[in-house]
Amino acid sequence: MSQGSQSSQRSQRSQKPDRRASSSRPSASSRPSAASPSEFRLPESTTPALPAVEDFAGLDMPAGLLKTLTAQGVTTPFPIQAATLPNSLAGRDLLGRGRTGSGKTLAFGLALLARTAGLRAEPKAPLALVLVPTRELAQQVTDALTPYATAVNLRLATVVGGLSITKQAGALRRGAEVVVATPGRLNDLVAQGDCVLGSVRITVLDEADQMTDMGFLPQITKLIQQVRPDGQRMLFSATLDRNIDRLVQRFLTDPVVHSVDPSAGAVTTMEHHVLHVQDETDKKAVTARIAARDGRVILFLDTKRSADRLAKRLLAVGVRAAALHGGRSQPQRNRTLEQFKNGQVTALVATNVAARGIHVDDLDLVVNVDPPTDHKDYLHRGGRTARAGGSGSVVTLVLPDQKRDVTRLMSDAGIRPRTARVTSSDAELATITGAREPSGVAVTIEVPQPATATASGLDRKTGAKAGTKTGRRSGPRRRNGASAGAGAGAGAAAVGGTSATSASGGRGSARRAGSGGATGGAVGGGGRSSDRRSSGGAATRAASGKTVRGSGRRAAAGGATGRGATGNGATASGTTGGGATGGAAGTGGRGSDRRGGRRTSAT
Repeated sequence: MSQGSQSSQRSQRSQKPDRRASSSRPSASSRPSAASPSEFRLPESTTPALPAVEDFAGLDMPAGLLKTLTAQGVTTPFPIQAATLPNSLAGRDLLGRGRTGSGKTLAFGLALLARTAGLRAEPKAPLALVLVPTRELAQQVTDALTPYATAVNLRLATVVGGLSITKQAGALRRGAEVVVATPGRLNDLVAQGDCVLGSVRITVLDEADQMTDMGFLPQITKLIQQVRPDGQRMLFSATLDRNIDRLVQRFLTDPVVHSVDPSAGAVTTMEHHVLHVQDETDKKAVTARIAARDGRVILFLDTKRSADRLAKRLLAVGVRAAALHGGRSQPQRNRTLEQFKNGQVTALVATNVAARGIHVDDLDLVVNVDPPTDHKDYLHRGGRTARAGGSGSVVTLVLPDQKRDVTRLMSDAGIRPRTARVTSSDAELATITGAREPSGVAVTIEVPQPATATASGLDRKTGAKAGTKTGRRSGPRRRNGASAGAGAGAGAAAVGGTSATSASGGRGSARRAGSGGATGGAVGGGGRSSDRRSSGGAATRAASGKTVRGSGRRAAAGGATGRGATGNGATASGTTGGGATGGAAGTGGRGSDRRGGRRTSAT
């Protein structure tokens, strides 16, 4: 990008009015939205929008972005990209509606990166922000934008719940020009001082309607109030309704409005089928046969528990299935998605957590095992197929008592599905979905195992490591027992005497012994021994060239004496009679007694 172009953009940004002081608000259109009565009326722009472009070369973008587009095989912009990019590159606010898979991510991502290129963020102070409703969508946006951000030397940070907040705070402290975040986790980082939004010049809300449906509106409002008041705002979603009207009215100034298609998201390459089944038993049989098809399929259910149950049933009959829902940790969800994408899993059993923001190439079938209750959920579930010009089918299984609700759902979504009554053995079911009989042979999905500690590592039970100078205790002491490291016993009973054991590490313990002691010894290793509440007990330690520690608690008569080869002595406390001697070559000894009857010292 030329210096003159950069200075022109800076001039446009600097002249943008302050939203907090401006009374400009987009006016409501006099025409009602045709898609659904529940949708708000799209605002009208007072400033004419720039015309659409036919190819990316006609856009004022850095050469690195254009080169990466070619390398990624993206040669022709999708309609939403062609219409919005000229305006977003000019710094205009945007309100964009396009069905899932229509290219919204690059529509806002290319403009965001182009306008941020050449700038450098201070620690904790990003320059651009993308808010999304789910972790999966955040990861998808990050993955989609990473090659383009790399091309213009911009750093991306992903901030979502379910992953280490410490690592995310560290990434922000190191500096990131672009942050992709879910509202909850970003608010947490802002509250603890690890992120400052005052330098954010471009803010994007992706799938804004879902964020408001999930109750994020207060958090979104709190975040946007902290960014630069003269910054650019872009709002994109597959559906727009009255829930986000307050965001549009409050935060968008004279926005360019673009709608690729109606909210119903009807696509000529997507087929919609409603299959009526007799009862729950028949529904389970139909579901199993569809899941066993030759090809991948996403099966949507309402609850986490039902998703887990179905996944187990499918595995038992030979279908490589896995569950994906909000009850799984983020690493588990990431692993399941990767297995589904690479073919290790062929049937993904999911709740609505997978309904938005998950892109799988060449997925041609989505099945609503449980029909959704909201038409927007139906559209986003179906949006996992027929993406980016591809084709696919959405099948909804309907029980007799669900017929009326599903009819209303399809009407609200603007869908006219093909309907049929089927059983698990019908040829029509196989024609529509590719259903076939499962093998009946149970299968399992391999889970990568974490690296295990080696045998030469730290022994957690003994706290001793071979060849180390000192032994560290880990874990509680045991009653009337003794433990020793490296497979050698190091505990021994003694009455007023001395005992030594040769091992790589040892620890002895004797408690409430009438007249007993414990001896832990190590040659070349560290150890620990203890004697508690003993009448006449002794703790003896022996080690070659290592540190020795012993303790006796509430002892009526107990002692510990250590003497080094150089004549150095150790103290013994709480001793009235009886004793134990610990000898160590070239080392010092240490003994302690807590809550003892008398305190004496001896050398």
